[in-house]
Amino acid sequence: MGLQQVCVIQGERLFPFQNSKLCKLPPGFLLEVNKAPSPGELNRLLSRCKLNTYSSKKLAMALQNSFCNLSILEEKTKQLLAFVRITTDQGLNANLWDLSASPGKYQRQFLAVLIHHSLAIIKNKLPGCSVSVAAPPIALNIIENEGFIIDPGGIRTMSFRIR
Repeated sequence: MGLQQVCVIQGERLFPFQNSKLCKLPPGFLLEVNKAPSPGELNRLLSRCKLNTYSSKKLAMALQNSFCNLSILEEKTKQLLAFVRITTDQGLNANLWDLSASPGKYQRQFLAVLIHHSLAIIKNKLPGCSVSVAAPPIALNIIENEGFIIDPGGIRTMSFRIR
């Protein structure tokens, strides 16, 4: 579903979006587009980031049915260090889910690269869509810099997790 190609971007400029600075990965890291991690890999990353994890079966279905998945990997070990997935109704709305980056020196930079590149893909493939993002607190400044308005007019996004 959605984009079919797999591309790997390594240490190069990414697509510009709005008035953002161009994002660049540090040497030794790769950005993979549309090569989803395994549910186990993603759950380990989410756990390291102190975010909710999911059943492997449900996560596999979510990854398979996403419009696009973006992963940042350590080049030599291929360890998953950051991730986001895009869902869309292919018309009006696009959503960024499971935005996460391992705590450490490059956490903010990885989040910025993922958000920036996700927006470039949406702008290119889904022009005119509104975009929402479920973001951890560490990403709030980054998403504001990309043009997001946090809680416009006091509106609060709510979610309910069925157990």
